[in-house]
Amino acid sequence: MVWLQKTVAEAVSQTGIGLHTGQQTHMKLVPAPINTGIVFRVTNGDGRTEIPARVEYVPADGTSGRNTTLAHDGVEIHTVEHLLAALSGVGVTNCYVEIDGAEPPVSACGSALPYLELIDQAGLREQGVPATYYKIGEPIHFQHGDVEITVEPDEDFRLSFEIDYDDPLIGRQALSFTVEPEAFRREIAAARTFVMREDIGRLRELGLAQGGSLDNALVVEDGRLMAGQELRWPDEFVRHKILDLLGDVSLLGMPIKGHIHARRSGHEGNVAMTRMLARKERKMARIYPQREPESWDIASIMDIMPHRYPFLLVDRILELEPSKRVVGIKNVTINEPFFQGHFPGHPIMPAVLIIEAMAQTGGVLLLNSVEDCAGKLVYFSGIDQARFRQPVIPGDQLRFELEMVKLRGSVCKMRGVAYVGEMKVAEADLMSSIVDR
Repeated sequence: MVWLQKTVAEAVSQTGIGLHTGQQTHMKLVPAPINTGIVFRVTNGDGRTEIPARVEYVPADGTSGRNTTLAHDGVEIHTVEHLLAALSGVGVTNCYVEIDGAEPPVSACGSALPYLELIDQAGLREQGVPATYYKIGEPIHFQHGDVEITVEPDEDFRLSFEIDYDDPLIGRQALSFTVEPEAFRREIAAARTFVMREDIGRLRELGLAQGGSLDNALVVEDGRLMAGQELRWPDEFVRHKILDLLGDVSLLGMPIKGHIHARRSGHEGNVAMTRMLARKERKMARIYPQREPESWDIASIMDIMPHRYPFLLVDRILELEPSKRVVGIKNVTINEPFFQGHFPGHPIMPAVLIIEAMAQTGGVLLLNSVEDCAGKLVYFSGIDQARFRQPVIPGDQLRFELEMVKLRGSVCKMRGVAYVGEMKVAEADLMSSIVDR
């Protein structure tokens, strides 16, 4: 799996009251450059403070059991989890959240759905660069009282949750789902926050739930909801717990490849587990730090392409515009095994391997367009209009520029040109298709 960095396509805004503060707030989602992350820009009488949505910015008392708070330089932003869940659920990795209050506007129904609708209004823009992700390499266990969270290796990002309440309307519920945009939209985004009626007075004494109402929270008492309220799913309660968990673990600051299984947890347990992950050695997608964070390094390419030595013939992807265009390079050295026989004493890169390297560059673009790229291969189905203008020799750096001419289902046609410096050395029209391994 390869996650591309993604931001909102344009700025959009929303105004409302905060769920716990009850204060009027204006919030704007603004596109952000690659490698920015999610950053809150909080405006108050003293100016503007930037607070990255990272667990390092959750203060020691930053979880009340009812919400999660970020803080920096004496400025706090409360109840960030639903907005972060919406951004994470659809794959947004870079976004500025400009806000003039201490809390995002409460969603009109107590779920992430209105935030999701705001993101849809803005649209999404893929930024053509892989996101660094956190790969779970070995099982991790967190326990505090009856709260248990285990984290295990997995090829996807998966969340599971179990709850157990005395109230018969809630009781025991369990759910597990793979975090991907359509599943989030369909199964999790609309799940509403809930509260036991006997807890409302205590929460308000603590200064919480000041903006709460029957419109933005489910209220449970003696096995039933308050008059006029109905469940969207029989297990809506555990679905909302997964929503909270997703928002809290997004504070790791990057996508996760692993399975998180929580039992009886709340914001305190979620954040404590996220702190534990942040303190551990991070097993990243890359085998060394990125020198050029705007491009795909070899580790990212090997994440999406099945080729290996001696037949992986693309070293870096410089540009990628999803479903439209890709630019990659191949460094040609005398150590290439084919130079032993092509030709002794007069090394020239075989024309057919120039085309193969061009096709592999296009393969990154094509495989990036499918969900389960790990289970797919790209097959050549045709080569037209191939021309070879100049020989390619050791010491050259090939630059391949390919444009998608046609993409219909699993079949595509690309136009490719190969350069050494500004000199065109080869060109071809390539037809290929995606097949299951």
